[in-house]
Amino acid sequence: MEKKEKKYELSLEEKKYLMKLAKDSVYHAVTGKKFIPPEPPAEMKILKEKGAAFVTLKKNGELRGCIGHIIAMKPLYQCVAEVAKSAALQDPRFPPVTESEYPSLHFEISVLTPPQEVNDPNEIIIGKDGVILDYGGMYHGVFLPQVPVEQGWNLIEYLDNLCYKAGVFRKGCWKDKNARLSKFQATVWEEEDVK
Repeated sequence: MEKKEKKYELSLEEKKYLMKLAKDSVYHAVTGKKFIPPEPPAEMKILKEKGAAFVTLKKNGELRGCIGHIIAMKPLYQCVAEVAKSAALQDPRFPPVTESEYPSLHFEISVLTPPQEVNDPNEIIIGKDGVILDYGGMYHGVFLPQVPVEQGWNLIEYLDNLCYKAGVFRKGCWKDKNARLSKFQATVWEEEDVK
């Protein structure tokens, strides 16, 4: 029996709330001010449920930071605030975002479904599925569903690039017997989607 995908159906108001929360979290982080995420209104119950999310920051169309959690461990609104701050200050690929950069940042939020193990890589659908690679329990990599579309990758390129992202610097590592793939879906929106 196939598991039913848990897709987050968020209202426009809930998406607006999370976007404002992400932006406020980053603003406070880059200005050195303490930020405690406000609890959502009572009617936004889904935001108080455990959720997993990524926040992607871009500047002039280029990636500036992207961090998230693939496993739901805390309320969604708290997760979004936390990963937004981390994307701005702790992405090891970039120096921390500065206060002067803040006005030029573009925000994108991805709320994830729980991961499902993949038995056949052909189950992965480009543009729909994000992918997680666990290589021997020591190397891990994740790509959000929108990444292969943005990069123009086919399935093989998607998985080969995931090997590199995980730190296994060899194409085709995903075929090895000690490689485990999982997929997930995401509800994704950008700032202009909620204006």
